[in-house]
Amino acid sequence: MIALLQRVTEAAVDVEGQRIASIEQGLLVLLGVEKTDDEAIAQRLIDKVLKYRVFADDDDKMNLSLLDINAGLLIVPQFTLAASTDKGLRPSFSSSAPPGMARQLFEKAVELAQKSASIVEKGQFGADMQVSLINDGPVTFWIQI
Repeated sequence: MIALLQRVTEAAVDVEGQRIASIEQGLLVLLGVEKTDDEAIAQRLIDKVLKYRVFADDDDKMNLSLLDINAGLLIVPQFTLAASTDKGLRPSFSSSAPPGMARQLFEKAVELAQKSASIVEKGQFGADMQVSLINDGPVTFWIQI
């Protein structure tokens, strides 16, 4: 499972011109599911995302987590994160989870996040989404479990 974390001052998802999700300060997480993933991996990834220390403390050091500052979390499914780009000029999606499995693990990840974080929003699986954000820093991390 792959998470691309972006620390944001705000982020939103629109589908067909309608705003379906938005947060203010927090993390936008683009989530890719691979065919070898399972619920245990989803749990480990969400635990890490929620506790990852990317927000500044009083000494301006990245020492606080999303949970520490009660910030928002916006999780957006993005199957292209699982692409293999090693060969040629066209990505291969052979390591991506099949849609049914990916949807199930995406929803499970959102559910797990909702158990610990107070502000959790999500994109729409399988939709053509327009994702907007103001990256804070910019601060971006790739986490793969």
